[in-house]
Amino acid sequence: MENSYFVHPSSVVDEGAQLGQGTKIWHFSHIMPGAVIGDRCNIGQNVFIDNNVSVGHGVKIQNNVSLYNGVVVEDDVFLGPSMVFTNVTNPRSFIERKSEFKPTYLRKGCTIGANATIVCGVEIGAYALVGAGAVIIRHVPPFAMMVGNPARQIGWISKTGEKLLFDDSGKAWCEVEKKMYLLKDGIVLENS
Repeated sequence: MENSYFVHPSSVVDEGAQLGQGTKIWHFSHIMPGAVIGDRCNIGQNVFIDNNVSVGHGVKIQNNVSLYNGVVVEDDVFLGPSMVFTNVTNPRSFIERKSEFKPTYLRKGCTIGANATIVCGVEIGAYALVGAGAVIIRHVPPFAMMVGNPARQIGWISKTGEKLLFDDSGKAWCEVEKKMYLLKDGIVLENS
């Protein structure tokens, strides 16, 4: 049976790595044996995916991104070019701290902009948007828009990437989705 995924000849996929159907791995990337990558993912040039990394379905990882041990990426996440993950809070070249790796979670549909840095041990909420160059040092709520260093929240964003403007009653309309969102106690909910 022919492979149901594509791996560019310049890339290395170690035996034991799991690749989903329709996934594409482009130039000069390296996938370690304990990595799990879902269906329909697009893995750009010069991407490293470590052991104990889980990548969901429909994920886009742009060029020059390294996903280190403990990163969990849910479905439909976008990782912009040259964004950075860490996995230890106090690294030293002369001290091995593999037992101190902290997991990082990227929930469904979130977007991480180019050159952003995600410090280990945080959770990026579903559909949140982290702007280019932002440095994330704490948890990000679902649907939040984050910018700066350290990152601060500047608003809310819909599933489709439209800015949500909440009125005094805590309601915001997304024209693209034709859907109402509700803001209650600092949490955004989709009105079904």
